[in-house]
Amino acid sequence: MDQVLYSTPDNPAPENRTEGYFETHDGHRLRYAVFRSGAQVARGTVVILHGRNEYIEKYFETIRDLTAKGLWVATFDLRGQGGSPRLMKRRNHGHIRRFVDYEHDLDTFLEKVVLPDTRLPFYLLAHSTGGLIALSAAPYLTTRIDRMVLSAPFIGLTGQTASPRVIRALAGTLTALGLGFLPLTSKLKEPDFSHNPLTSDEQRFDRNVAMMKAHPELTLGPPTARWLTEAFRTIDRVTSPNHLFSITIPTIVIAPTRDGVVPYTAQERLSRYFRAGQLVPINGARHEIFQERDIYRAAALAAFHAFIPGSDAEENQNVPALGT
Repeated sequence: MDQVLYSTPDNPAPENRTEGYFETHDGHRLRYAVFRSGAQVARGTVVILHGRNEYIEKYFETIRDLTAKGLWVATFDLRGQGGSPRLMKRRNHGHIRRFVDYEHDLDTFLEKVVLPDTRLPFYLLAHSTGGLIALSAAPYLTTRIDRMVLSAPFIGLTGQTASPRVIRALAGTLTALGLGFLPLTSKLKEPDFSHNPLTSDEQRFDRNVAMMKAHPELTLGPPTARWLTEAFRTIDRVTSPNHLFSITIPTIVIAPTRDGVVPYTAQERLSRYFRAGQLVPINGARHEIFQERDIYRAAALAAFHAFIPGSDAEENQNVPALGT
């Protein structure tokens, strides 16, 4: 049997796990893992939804933090990335045919893996693109997910050479012409800590780069025009007041104020119409809050545990002041 999860010296895989593949509604085999807590009584299960170009290994540290609190963790690589099969012959192109396929995959994962193999209640921790998926699927998750934590949900775009309006127009034009399989750029950026918008923690940045270099098959290049078009359409839908009013799952949005990928102002604007949601700013943090420096990362984890019942809610009755 081929190896499912990968370890590096500075990023070993947590023990006490089950790993494998589950089959989607349309026949793809997506890589997943379930990590069990050593606590005698499980306090529930956290389902982690990754961002674009992420994979299970990137969350090993956070998984250890959660299982140490008595929570189980279930997660999977999104279709077309990580250790899940690619959707195109050009493996480095991040592609999706329909954004709703992500939602169908989440539904299948909950039914085939989470419900039979983990412990109630179920919580959702979703980062960036995972947050967009969670927002889109949320009206239909009410009976299965007790609470959601969204980390820098992908509801806007900043920090690019071209403006979001230009990127949207170009992607839409290529998709309409039947060229949605093309990326808007063919340039693959070499990881550079000094100019990265993701984290101010050099050690964690280097750890993630080391994993990428050891297992380049897990990584992606730029998204295709079709991926961008589908994402922008979904952003328009989930940020509308009507959609936000339809979400009843209690939610917090952990928003890094120095986010260089998703505008902080977009996350702040989201909270104005999100009746079930509460904005939790992390002052000074960049986009990947769970890959950030300890001061920011600890603040995000404190907000998570204060909000998720049954973790350490007895110690955290209120969401603390963060990032000071």
